[in-house]
Amino acid sequence: MHKETMTGRERWLAVLNREKPDRIPMDIWITPEAHDKLLKHLGCTADEALAKLRIDTPLGVGPVYVGPTLPERQDIWGLEYAHIEYGTGNYAECVNAPLAAYCSVEEIEKNYAWPSVDSFDFSGIPAQIEGKEDRIVRGGGSEPFLLYKWLRGDEQAFLDMLMYPEIVHYCLGKLFDFAYETTRRIFEAIPGKVSITYVAEDLGGQDSLMYSPEHIREYLIPGMKRMNKLTRQNGSHVFFHTDGSVRNILPDFAAIGSEVLNPIQWRCPGMEREGLKRDFGQDFIFHGGVDNQHTLPFGTQEDVRQEVAENIAILGAGGGYILAPCHNIQSVSPAENVIALYEAGYEYGWS
Repeated sequence: MHKETMTGRERWLAVLNREKPDRIPMDIWITPEAHDKLLKHLGCTADEALAKLRIDTPLGVGPVYVGPTLPERQDIWGLEYAHIEYGTGNYAECVNAPLAAYCSVEEIEKNYAWPSVDSFDFSGIPAQIEGKEDRIVRGGGSEPFLLYKWLRGDEQAFLDMLMYPEIVHYCLGKLFDFAYETTRRIFEAIPGKVSITYVAEDLGGQDSLMYSPEHIREYLIPGMKRMNKLTRQNGSHVFFHTDGSVRNILPDFAAIGSEVLNPIQWRCPGMEREGLKRDFGQDFIFHGGVDNQHTLPFGTQEDVRQEVAENIAILGAGGGYILAPCHNIQSVSPAENVIALYEAGYEYGWS
């Protein structure tokens, strides 16, 4: 019988610092529908489920909006959302694009007011971590092109890289600046307490990159490098999330100090686990890896257990692995498979 000698926070930090944990830490990404189904199956609360399944999920912290009253269904960026039912999940989708009509930086400056970080109150952040010292703290970060696509509309955002590069540079500059200052103030509110900062951008599709490497290097790498530097200067680790098939661009992110690679969709071309561990194991801590396109929704419990064992053996060889699904578990996944994931992780994850 194994005995835990670390808290979740200590377990994460051991892996992040290339040290040996008592066992591999486990995280969960899950949609509300799948989460509700899991809790119903277990017959317990969310906190009880984390304890029962021995999940070391991070504690997210952030400021509170205290600015002018916003219109109903609208956020600080002027984006409006509607809940769309897809049969197996309900998602809040952006339904407007407030910057779509403009063809120059001058038009945007004349007609659009960028939000201010001063509209947020950071004073309550210390209270958010009180009594939760056993959990790793996640705070700050950036994902600007996701916002840019909503502001301009998906199709136009892709076209802009070729047609309106000055608009892309201008808007991403604003978005990165906002993320940078927000993150800086979070670090300032709880010095030395944030251990994970989410510096992300979805760059890959199922089979290849969604953007050319040249565009990634021109539009995104400089701002992300700046975010990474701020993160590491404040003692936090850079958690780099990008979906899909992105092997070709991984050396660029290793070079700018990205540390944790998530979510490891290993069925995508170029993302095979053995190759990632061999070629990038010295650069990245791997987070994720349990397939939620095939194994979790459609496999058996034994299929799940086998994949967990493989991930630990391959991605966790010599350390450097945090067990988790490769993105949000969807409601189509049986609760029994989710439970099998964490039971297998606890069984096989000891050093």
